[in-house]
Amino acid sequence: MAKDVIILAFESSCDETSVAVVKNGTEVLANIIATQIKSHQRFGGVVPEVASRHHVQQIIRCTDLALKTAAVGYQDLAAVAVTYGPGLVGSLLIGLMAAKTISWAHNLPLIGVNHLAGHIYAANLVKPLKYPAMALVVSGGHTELVQVSAPGEFTILGDTRDDAVGEAFDKVGRMLGINYPAGKTIDQWAHEGQDTFKFPRAMLEEHNLDFSFSGIKSAVINTLHHAQQVGKTLNKKDIATSFQKDVVEILTTKTRWALEQYPSQQLIVAGGVAANNGLRTSMQQEFGSQLEVIFPPLRLCGDNAAMIGAFAYIKYQKQQFSDLTLNADPSLDFAYLQEQ
Repeated sequence: MAKDVIILAFESSCDETSVAVVKNGTEVLANIIATQIKSHQRFGGVVPEVASRHHVQQIIRCTDLALKTAAVGYQDLAAVAVTYGPGLVGSLLIGLMAAKTISWAHNLPLIGVNHLAGHIYAANLVKPLKYPAMALVVSGGHTELVQVSAPGEFTILGDTRDDAVGEAFDKVGRMLGINYPAGKTIDQWAHEGQDTFKFPRAMLEEHNLDFSFSGIKSAVINTLHHAQQVGKTLNKKDIATSFQKDVVEILTTKTRWALEQYPSQQLIVAGGVAANNGLRTSMQQEFGSQLEVIFPPLRLCGDNAAMIGAFAYIKYQKQQFSDLTLNADPSLDFAYLQEQ
């Protein structure tokens, strides 16, 4: 009987300090997350220096708690995994230093993980991935359609040319008077208002797989500014409804085009915006009868170390280890289709 592969995983790419213990890439023994949302709310977004300081304060505590919760010691581990990009460079370096220290001190293999691969492989904690799969990665920093042709093999088919979808939600939310992060409240308001506004749905006239959310964001902001200038009161919940409806239509349409060109066995919706109820409903209704649609549970949509451990298992099986020179890569991404 093969020995279980237990991986200690670190995630510190942005404003969550997370340490997890994952067995065989599918079983989460512990997933500790120390969030910083309250610290950043007063600034209306993530402040990199503040985030880095919080990681320094929390990472040892999270590590100890993860090992205690999982009831394992360093002697039980097969490897240490860590996000090395993309993300905030200062934040990434905190996780890297912790992981490399443990790797060196306990003579454990080190596995560097692409944060986006982690988001996609959070789905593997729900159901085994089947290949080829299509992934829609939607977060505060990324909006990408990714083909997963085989375990650990990723190709970007299309991405955003400007704002990421989560970024657009937060900027519109700020104009609506919603605290950062705004996605959850906009989603709630979108189910309480009426679709009475018509905002531009950029790039739907272009039959490609790229996205653009700058136009719709600017249209919402301009609508609110104009109303303020003329002394008109707009129903904010109606604006949220129309904005979310149009964004979801863009994401759903582009995903449909991707699946028509690249038939897949599964559709994975990953990243923080995958928690959006409107998007989940649309994706399930549109594609659920054609193929298996997988959404990570809400606790695994945001940044967390369990997803890092899930993908690290794939790299462990391939013996794709890093050495102690592994450094942060804030702009790390997958290869684009035309680059291959």
